[in-house]
Amino acid sequence: MSVHAATRDRKSCSACLCPSPSLSSCDGTHLAGAPSTCLGPPGWQPAAGGPPSSGRSGFPSANEEEGASGLEQRPAERPMGGRHANEQVRWRTARQDGPGSRDVRGELGCRRAEVRASSCELRSPAMAPAPPPAVSFSPAEVQRRLAAGACWVRCGARLYDLTGFVRHHPGGEQLLRARAGEDVSADLDGPPHRHSANARRWLEQYYVGDLKGDPQGSVENGTVTSANTQKTDPWMEPKLKAVDWDKDLVDWQKPLLWQVGHLGEKYDEWVHQPVIRPIRLFHSDLIEALSKSVWYNVPIIWMPLMLYFSWSHYRTLAQGNVRLFESFSTEYSVALPQSAFPGLFVMGVLLWSLLEYLIHRFLFHMKPPRDSHYLIMLHFVLHGQHHKAPFDESRLVFPPVPASLGIAFFYIILRLLLPEAVGGIMFAGGLLGYIIYDMIHYYLHFGSPHKGSYLYNMKTYHAKHHFAHQKSGYGISSKLWDHFFHTLIPEEPHLKMQ
Repeated sequence: MSVHAATRDRKSCSACLCPSPSLSSCDGTHLAGAPSTCLGPPGWQPAAGGPPSSGRSGFPSANEEEGASGLEQRPAERPMGGRHANEQVRWRTARQDGPGSRDVRGELGCRRAEVRASSCELRSPAMAPAPPPAVSFSPAEVQRRLAAGACWVRCGARLYDLTGFVRHHPGGEQLLRARAGEDVSADLDGPPHRHSANARRWLEQYYVGDLKGDPQGSVENGTVTSANTQKTDPWMEPKLKAVDWDKDLVDWQKPLLWQVGHLGEKYDEWVHQPVIRPIRLFHSDLIEALSKSVWYNVPIIWMPLMLYFSWSHYRTLAQGNVRLFESFSTEYSVALPQSAFPGLFVMGVLLWSLLEYLIHRFLFHMKPPRDSHYLIMLHFVLHGQHHKAPFDESRLVFPPVPASLGIAFFYIILRLLLPEAVGGIMFAGGLLGYIIYDMIHYYLHFGSPHKGSYLYNMKTYHAKHHFAHQKSGYGISSKLWDHFFHTLIPEEPHLKMQ
């Protein structure tokens, strides 16, 4: 009986249309040299290099919605050894290294391949998979989401779900809520300010799909305005493009610290393109845990220490035997009264505010040499990670272990330079300044202050530092030292295009 005749008497595998003695005995060996579209019987696994069995839905995955830009996101990796569905699978012989284990691409294999070629419709293994269709939403679907409380906006026909970002927005939650469902293309140019290239890349991370049909403006006072009537600054238009997920410089599935050291001259640009995803630094779970902290650890750990130093050294000062400059000259030493406590405490707070500025400017924002692997890693650990993922809430305040080292160093310096009581009181004031700094910093990222308030202005100021002016605006809790050292973020006067 010829091979072609034999196939007429056999059942066919519904997945690949290839002849098989029975559906239950289909083990995938008849797929050698063909695309791996046969699912086989339950529990069957192809040889090494088999395809993943999961398909792709029409909606973007979490990784697709989460990336930042062409330099920030990689697609989810297939399991090690996994192949695409269009790639070939290896032949699996019945017995390895035994009788009958000759290469199945022999004579019998060739004849079976002829049968498959006549009964199956194959694609070339080298052919790239067809891209999934773009996700699109009708105006009615968008309205249903808006009615449910979501905050969707659009730029032309591109839709963005900003529901998770509204509380982080520097301009305030209400400003975004008021524009839900509207075309914000013109708003990106301001006023009050022109949004930076980083801000536009940030927006692309929230892209969810396109609006079906001819894009129309939002309904305002019963009037529908066409998107074509809104002129946009040409400088902005190239920024509104799809994020290329395949060009990030690091593998986000692995700890980043060792990887960033190899970025070299590309590190400075990469680290200042923020993303909305958490960061893992270390392979060790223990060290990784020590590199993170929740915000409330700061007051819980350091407030009791601040109160202890304040009370104990106030009692020492109240005894009336504390003299300033006594270690240098007993003749010119100055006795400190009990009433000097508030002044010394405030001096400690001001001293911390200066240290906050100097550390942020000269240590956190040092530019490591492009050929120094370890200095790049050090910068990323100290501050680069925060600029890369500014809304990773586990990395917004100093973790207790590294913070304790810095606080101990600060105390030792004061203790060596000043009398114990004076140094202790100033240390307590500085510790309070640090607590206030860390709490303000966390609130500037996650709080939603009232428009016009001091914290509202500082939130806007700090957001500009993150997204556009990394070489200025170093003050976190205040702009005092930015004024003094002329590093204020410049204003951006310009007229909104009509």
